[in-house]
Amino acid sequence: MPKPRLINQLPVSTPPGAQPPGERVREIPEDLLREAADRLGLISLLGVALWLVGVVLDHVAMRALNPGDPRWRQLHPPDAVVGLGILTSFAVFACSRWSRRPPRFMLDIGLVYLVLTSLEIGIIWHWNGFTQGRSIEPMFTWVGSLVLMFAAIIPNPPGKTLVAGLIAASMMPVGMLVARARGVWPFGSVGDALLMHYPDYIMVGVSVVISRVVTRLGQHVRRAREMGSYQLGELLGRGGMGEVYRATHRMLARPAAIKLIRPEMIGAVDEEAAQLALKRFRREAEAAASLRSPHTVELYDFGVTEDQTFYFVMEFLEGMDLETLVRSHGAQPPNRVIHILRQACESLEEAHANGLVHRDIKPANIHLGRMGLRHDFVKVLDFGLVKPATSAGAESSLSTGADTTPGTPAYMAPEMALGGAIDGRADLYALGCVAYYLLTRQVVFEAGSALQAVARHVKDVPVPPSQRGGTPLPPALEQLVLALLAKRPEDRPASAAEVSRRLAAIDVEPWGEEQAAEWWQRIPSERS
Repeated sequence: MPKPRLINQLPVSTPPGAQPPGERVREIPEDLLREAADRLGLISLLGVALWLVGVVLDHVAMRALNPGDPRWRQLHPPDAVVGLGILTSFAVFACSRWSRRPPRFMLDIGLVYLVLTSLEIGIIWHWNGFTQGRSIEPMFTWVGSLVLMFAAIIPNPPGKTLVAGLIAASMMPVGMLVARARGVWPFGSVGDALLMHYPDYIMVGVSVVISRVVTRLGQHVRRAREMGSYQLGELLGRGGMGEVYRATHRMLARPAAIKLIRPEMIGAVDEEAAQLALKRFRREAEAAASLRSPHTVELYDFGVTEDQTFYFVMEFLEGMDLETLVRSHGAQPPNRVIHILRQACESLEEAHANGLVHRDIKPANIHLGRMGLRHDFVKVLDFGLVKPATSAGAESSLSTGADTTPGTPAYMAPEMALGGAIDGRADLYALGCVAYYLLTRQVVFEAGSALQAVARHVKDVPVPPSQRGGTPLPPALEQLVLALLAKRPEDRPASAAEVSRRLAAIDVEPWGEEQAAEWWQRIPSERS
């Protein structure tokens, strides 16, 4: 793999109206379309409620205005139209929730729903007609409001919005024609019906403008998400340093994950600080890219956008992190924990041999999944934020910018909390915390705040995991976990390789590929 390069800024944008060769006009990102489809479901569910409330209130009003008239108990033809509206709305809601159709199809369904709802409103609005000889007066109706609402909330291309809006606005004149066919409104020509509802047609024009604005905003979001050769897709997760998105290489169609790091999280508050952070970012990203262990997440590329947002392009992994594993499936058996830890040790050993310290080993940063034909394959994540082993008071790195604290309190080695010298044994302490969590489903020290957690790591003696988890553990495994949790670095195992050797020597039935494959077949696929 060629050495990743630093991209100082994105390629020059294509001029407005131009289209790169072989590329379709940019659409709204898929995740935004999916959110719009979800909104359509909520709107249709609201439609069910409004139709029900409307018909009930209509009968209540009929009784209040005409106390002696028994017809308020009876169903009328408009009630059948209301029933159709309820069925239509519920069908759209069900489709938005349970259909596997793409979001763009659902938005097309939304336009059909707009037209059908407008027809139902038009029939009910004009059902009883007017007395003969009454003049035609222009009016603004609920249909105009619906057309505007759909344009603002459900993003569709302006052309589709125009066609659907014109048809929807024409449903009010259709309702007048139905009334004339029933003999309750003998108005003049069809032109009179159109003239009466011209305010709704004006709203259609406004809706096209709104649709164009919403579509442009979505296209700007897509362009803003394009980083180098990669194009961002759905949001996978969000953390303290930034967000992680699924991405696709524009030429290779290779899936990837992109982590965005916000400038303010690394102290880039002015130009000088930004330039310093840029240099550190490049140095540390190149160091992380040099790691070749199969158990270290592969770094494809890295760069800086025009707004000074740092990003890492990494391999896309199917599976789950260890935090999700424990939360969803409970404490893990000792032989599986040993299997996981040994793979993590292989990743850490290479980093430590190169003078790099991860500094944020925790369950959320260790991924478990399938790699080729192997199950329970471990990948250590977030090596883009490593730094060299340092003495106390050494220069901070990208992950220790202004007003930030390295590491995670529940997994932080005492020397990190005290600002002392840091080497690979700080990662081993955190790995001991991870092992403790896997075996017991509990962190080493429970605390009400981050400060209390750090203080407990500095002063308190951990309770043996066998006493917290409620199940017996191999004595050698428990002794190793407690050794990793020693307060002084010199009292811990000297290296990740030594930890791996001690894990291999523990007398338990090995966790093999057959057991791992069977476990993964029992659960629904999960992605992280």
